[in-house]
Amino acid sequence: MSKEVLERTIKRARERNIIIPTYEQMRDPSKVPESIREELEGIGLWDLHPRNLFRITWKNDPEIGGFDGVNYMELPYELTGVEARIFVLIGKFFPTGSHKVGATFGPLVSRLVTGTFDPTTQKALWPSTGNYCRGGAYDSYLLGCPSIAVLPEGMSEERFEWLKKVGAEIYPTPGVESNVKEVFDKTKELKRKRPEEIVVLNQFEEFGNPMWHYAVTGPAMEEVYLKERKRGERFTALFLTQGSAGTLGSANYLRERFPAIKICAGEALQCPTLLYNGFGGHRIEGIGDKHVPWVLDAKNLDMVAGIDDEACMHLVRLFNENEGRNVLKARGVPSDVVEKLDLLGISSIANILGAIKMAKYYEMDEKDIIFTVATDSMELYQSRLREMGPGYTEMQASGDFERYLKGATTDWMAELSYWDKKRIHNLKYFTWIEQQGKSIEELNEQWYSKDYWKKKLNYKKLDRRIKEFNRTVGLI
Repeated sequence: MSKEVLERTIKRARERNIIIPTYEQMRDPSKVPESIREELEGIGLWDLHPRNLFRITWKNDPEIGGFDGVNYMELPYELTGVEARIFVLIGKFFPTGSHKVGATFGPLVSRLVTGTFDPTTQKALWPSTGNYCRGGAYDSYLLGCPSIAVLPEGMSEERFEWLKKVGAEIYPTPGVESNVKEVFDKTKELKRKRPEEIVVLNQFEEFGNPMWHYAVTGPAMEEVYLKERKRGERFTALFLTQGSAGTLGSANYLRERFPAIKICAGEALQCPTLLYNGFGGHRIEGIGDKHVPWVLDAKNLDMVAGIDDEACMHLVRLFNENEGRNVLKARGVPSDVVEKLDLLGISSIANILGAIKMAKYYEMDEKDIIFTVATDSMELYQSRLREMGPGYTEMQASGDFERYLKGATTDWMAELSYWDKKRIHNLKYFTWIEQQGKSIEELNEQWYSKDYWKKKLNYKKLDRRIKEFNRTVGLI
């Protein structure tokens, strides 16, 4: 910690009108000061305004611009074909249209409030396969910090266009979603050339990423469950694509609250790293792979599942093309649900397929409740729809409905024994010890320590730092 850096950071916050929310306030916006809530009434959800830091929550009201309950939807039997109730938290109503503004909050804020990042001389580098660097660039702008985005050149046009708008330095790397190593290599190259200027905030190793989901996403799911459950129903399962393992931080919270819950991590079938130590490329944007994230608590998993990217891309058309929506309505899917299916981006569809597969695998019934998330919406993937071309027919839509929804199967799923989990954990060695300089001692601590993950995900100490920082800035 540098006292001089902290003083410069405080000065910049004062000059830029920056007040930082606590995790407790993002979890429960009713605790946001009334003066800030009144100020937000005149600020748009995506506006580049520092008060929008307080909108890093699942509880933004998309209609009036204030705060309300958790944004979520329930998927009916007519759509899923399973009796279990499936609930999806909706990420569109975060700034930038994705919950990744939460994942990027902790890594940067924890450094700002402790004087270990100098916004006047340093830049935050966000290595990503898409939404993470968008979230990072957005949070950086609101916090008065310059930013750098490193992401695969094959990601959607919308990502690159938006990054240019916020003034981020952009470095496209070879490949697509699964080419994470190329992103890491470019990151190391930039850090080597500009060691004093660049601070790397890697979502795959930054515990501020899962910490946010532990503090905010897990409780949001619990809140929806307590609101929606009926007599005799139980919180049975959680399905999340692995990605950076950030959202799976919510699983640690839920395990504490519901010890019997089944937790499944999903990945693209075309790149089955957790399933078979495999590799490959795929089209499910938002779930970078070919390695096991440092911040994944493998011991907390019960199952892994492969999701076919072909299924996801066909369902993108079914959910968003007129012919597809007409078929869904004709098959009994309620119109109000059909009209909301554009709230589900490509990785969101993968999450829904994973939840359906879990329900079938465990033979769940109407008393079982499964949760998952929609990281983002189709608003960020219109270019992908255009790439598929015109001419989607009723026959194609009917086939997609039967094959990819009603026909979802339990193949490419594996329940994990103790040694299966350890196999996944041990894969961290090759990325993080051999390539990224982590210690074997910490790798072992992750597996054997009984309180490692609880300490790493404890947000209360950081909340105290944030409150002290805000007091010193003096804007509240």
